[in-house]
Amino acid sequence: VQLQASGGGLVQAGGSLRLSCAASGISVGNYNIRWFRQAQGKERVLVASIRWTSTTSYADSVKGRFTISRDRAKNTVDLQMNSLKSEDTAVYYCAADRLIRGATPNVEAMDYWGAGTQVTVSS
Repeated sequence: VQLQASGGGLVQAGGSLRLSCAASGISVGNYNIRWFRQAQGKERVLVASIRWTSTTSYADSVKGRFTISRDRAKNTVDLQMNSLKSEDTAVYYCAADRLIRGATPNVEAMDYWGAGTQVTVSS
């Protein structure tokens, strides 16, 4: 199983980036796919999720600015990030799990991880 995150880069505050997580070995339609981020010196935190049921959820800090979506045909999950802020600067990781609804989607509970992609927002 491989998850490949891409799309990171350097952007000015207020700008947009689109991250993509390409999966192989699993179907994104059968797993919960999540985006986490880890700022330098801080813990890895959950940013957005799309469950296998298509239900989406977001951290309060990104609600209304970020959108997670899935393309079953391409076997990818994207994270559209708009109105970026300097505090969005972090390494972004995609992860997959099969947790049931109500289970805590913490870092330790993920089944698979992709390598991170750096997002830097300049103010």
